[in-house]
Amino acid sequence: MDNESLKELLVELRTARPLVHHITNYVTINDCANITLCIGASPVMADAPEEMAEMVSLAGALVLNIGTLNSRTVESMLLAGKVAKEKDIPIILDPVGAGATSYRTQTAQMLIEQLSPAIIKGNAGEISVLAGAGGVVKGVDSCDAAEDLATVCKALARETGAVVVASGKEDIVTDGLTSYAVANGHEWMDKVSGTGCMLSSVTASFAAVASDLLTAAVAAAAAFGLAGEKAAADKTFGPYSFRTKLFDKVYNLTAEELAAEAKVERI
Repeated sequence: MDNESLKELLVELRTARPLVHHITNYVTINDCANITLCIGASPVMADAPEEMAEMVSLAGALVLNIGTLNSRTVESMLLAGKVAKEKDIPIILDPVGAGATSYRTQTAQMLIEQLSPAIIKGNAGEISVLAGAGGVVKGVDSCDAAEDLATVCKALARETGAVVVASGKEDIVTDGLTSYAVANGHEWMDKVSGTGCMLSSVTASFAAVASDLLTAAVAAAAAFGLAGEKAAADKTFGPYSFRTKLFDKVYNLTAEELAAEAKVERI
């Protein structure tokens, strides 16, 4: 994979402006909608079971985020996910807090088993838990993960058939056969609630127009991380001014900048 493919995908995304359907958590729902707009896609945030089949049928990708989990949203996720699976619409699962409680872990595992998500994107602790390799999650934050995270990600990808993304200081992206480390990003991205959820929205936006989901996930990690670098460098005085600039930098990121500055290494 070369950076030109990331550039081409960003151009395609902003030309197509795909609809990205989210069933997500109410802590970060507005940020996820806005970051989807900023990267160039169109968000819809709908979770009523009565409209799931119709709504997901209109979308180019579906995000399932279990951050504020309850039985009603699980029902909607299953309804939407089954339609997406039937119509070959990529599902991006964000297993927020998997490992913190048995309910979250079991729900994430059930969604994987029944819906076969195209991409599973979590932090290092969540991915380690789902792969059965340990991992400690406190609330929704990763506290500990498997030592060889790349190997764990590959194992989960092979087991599930999904592209696996483990976000962190370096993001690991793998389909079980080919793996990449994406080094773009800034430490302040950990100081703002919801950046992980936003990365799932950006990933879904790329996945909606991509023929290769591994490339889509790498492009999303690089683009979002690069925007974080640019936000931190632009007269940022703390986490909240950084947050505001992050949206601006995602919106203003050019395909040429992505090709020139993406830090992607095959591992």
